[in-house]
Amino acid sequence: MSTQPTRIKFCGMTRLEDAELALELEAWAVGMVFHRESPRHCEIDDAFEIATLVKRKAESVGVFYNATLDSVARIADLVGLTLIQLHGDEGPDYCSEISRRTGCGVIKAARVKSPADVLDLRIYPTAYHLLDTHVPEMPGGTGESFPWEFAGTHQGPVPFILAGGLRADNVIDAIGAAHPFAVDVASGTEAAPGIKDPVRMRDFADAVRSTDPFVPEEEVFDGGLDGPPLEVDEAAAAPEEAS
Repeated sequence: MSTQPTRIKFCGMTRLEDAELALELEAWAVGMVFHRESPRHCEIDDAFEIATLVKRKAESVGVFYNATLDSVARIADLVGLTLIQLHGDEGPDYCSEISRRTGCGVIKAARVKSPADVLDLRIYPTAYHLLDTHVPEMPGGTGESFPWEFAGTHQGPVPFILAGGLRADNVIDAIGAAHPFAVDVASGTEAAPGIKDPVRMRDFADAVRSTDPFVPEEEVFDGGLDGPPLEVDEAAAAPEEAS
């Protein structure tokens, strides 16, 4: 079990004010969808503003689905992405090439309907893996969860991100069952597709933070557990002046 706090990725961003709140909530990453058929599609100009806002404070993630290498590279450069999330049928060679072209780390997503889908990620030596729910004709943002115990079949050193139907009322159980590096939420913090609900965002972040491992404060040595503080002879401790 990890001794590190679980990171948060707020996905489906389209508005600057939502990204500002994500930073306030100490999000690890914000995601913007570049797939025209998605109700959370983010325009390039809006994405650039969001990426500029979060620069050096959080990861800017571009989400793509079976896009060409050229189009992904162009958007990554225009927006200033730091991570590229691939939700389609992109193979290992595609992942390596887009990382080489852009300098961005890659998140390879699996649409999970069985443990075998999780195991299939072994051939992707990307920066991160992402486990999402398989729903036909929907590459992401499904609002539905899969059996979290499937995450136990994930193998290898690549950290994985858990997605799929996460909300404030179930993310604690999800983290306890799957122990992910990060959790990814879109519809679970929305008022409408692409429009975040501040209350839901705060509730989600509070729920995730409640799972953080307890780290006791360091004991300060004060001369003994029960005794008085040590006294220092300032005259003896002072350095001698050079003659």
